[in-house]
Parts: sequence; C-alpha cells; structure tokens
Amino acid sequence: MTAWIDTHCHLDAPEFEADRSAVRARARSAGVRLCVIPAVAATHFEAVRALAHQHGDGYALGIHPLITPQASEADLARLDEALALHRQDPRLLAVGEIGLDYFLPGLDRERQLFFYREQLRLARRHGLPVLLHVRRSADTLLRELRRQPVGGIAHAFNGSTQQAHAFLDLGFALGFGGTLTFERALQVRRLACELPLSALVLETDAPDIPPHWLYETAAARAGGQPQGRNEPGELPAIGRVLAGLRGMAPEALAEATARNAGAVLPRLASLALLARDGADPGPGPDTDNPRP
Repeated sequence: MTAWIDTHCHLDAPEFEADRSAVRARARSAGVRLCVIPAVAATHFEAVRALAHQHGDGYALGIHPLITPQASEADLARLDEALALHRQDPRLLAVGEIGLDYFLPGLDRERQLFFYREQLRLARRHGLPVLLHVRRSADTLLRELRRQPVGGIAHAFNGSTQQAHAFLDLGFALGFGGTLTFERALQVRRLACELPLSALVLETDAPDIPPHWLYETAAARAGGQPQGRNEPGELPAIGRVLAGLRGMAPEALAEATARNAGAVLPRLASLALLARDGADPGPGPDTDNPRP
C-alpha cells in the first residue's frame, strides 16, 4: 500500500474526542503511515506526546500565535523544560505550531512577535526545526528566520512565489492540504504545480481546512448544516488531487513528499522506517483520554 505522511494534524482537538482512535485507525487503513501532531498551547504538551506514542506518530511542542493573548512567559519556560526533558524522545520532531497570524483582527502583533522570537530561540537551543503558522505574515516570519536561522515546514502555505522561494532558500518545505482541492484556489494550485517537487509536503490540518468534498458553504452552515470535519484519512485523496495536477502517479508523490518531510524533520525519517517495519523506538505514555 502507498504510504503517506500527514505533516500537520491536530489529533488532540476536541472535535476528535468521541472517536479519536477510530479516526487514526481509518487513516492508517487508508495508507497514512505517520501523522505529526503539533501542540498549540502549553496545556497540550503532554496530550500530544501521549497521542504520538499511543498511535506510533510524531509530535511537536509549541505555542500557537492565536494562543498568545492568554499565554505567559511561564509557558515559554514550560516549553523550554519540556524540550529538555524529552530531548531523547525520537517522536519529538519539532517546535510548533508557532508563528504569526496577521489575518484575524484584534490580535496584538507585538505580543505574537515576542512569542515567535522566543520560540525560534528555543528551537535553536534544542536543535529542532519548526512548524510555522503563516497567515498574511510571511515577510515578517522570514525576516526573523534570517536573524535566527532554523529549518522546518511553512504550514498551509498560501503566499507568493517570491515568498515561497525565500522559505525554500532558508531550508523549509511548504505544506499543502485541502485548499488545493478547490478549483478556485488558483494561487495555491499554481504554486503546488510550479514549485520543485522537493519543496512540497502534504498535510490535512485536521480537523480544519477540509477538502472540497467535505466543505459546507456559509449559507449551508447558517441553515444548520455542520462543517465537514477533516481527518488524516483524507490525506491520500488530497494527495491524489495534487498528483493529478502535477501529472504524476500518486505513489510517486507519496514517496517524494514523505522523503521531503524527512529532509526537513530529520527524526521523522527514522520514525518512517520504524513505522514501515512495525517497530517502536522506545517507551512512552499510553492513554485513551489525552485531553489536558
């Protein structure tokens, strides 16, 4: 079976509370060998670590820019401590999800920037790549990366061609997911087709950014139709759309994007081999109720 890697999946989200293990099992049956589960707040650190060990996945620890209004410097200290405590955990892949969100109104940009800079510093201190949240903030993210160089993945990338190549020049891969399944997503589709294959990794951002076949319009939602929940099991179908756009076999795309993910998240490459062989790199927590 073709093996896919979902480089960004919030499996700890409350939307999966009722059937989390079944969601992951469906993804595995669909060919998703590994998921990367990023934390969004300090209170989620142990939950994502537990889930990664429970399901044979990888995880990242970080403070999301949308959490910065209620985050504190104590949370940064907690992140530093967690990265040190789990430095030998082969499933700890990155610092993330971190970054800047200049799309949603009302967020303090300077406060976001403070947490972003501090988490870049921690990533460098602990020798880990980063998973970046990029929403109308690419230029500022890039400026800070040039000051504190570190590689990783620019998650859900939707910037310009120039910005895309700037991230690539800094050692990043670019994450593409459900957005590219929409015919009207012209810029994302163009980038996904024109950028070098080595630049691309795949993700779902589940339960968010559903592909077109799960998406409900604002009018439908207003009429009581719930938004379709994205799942990691949708990744192969998303990948097949991208493979069709690029004129290549889905199996070749799965292999290439998995290789790309391992290049920017070095520990992921070892995990992928272990997952293929059915091995476990070491003991970890196991829980059916990982929510903090």
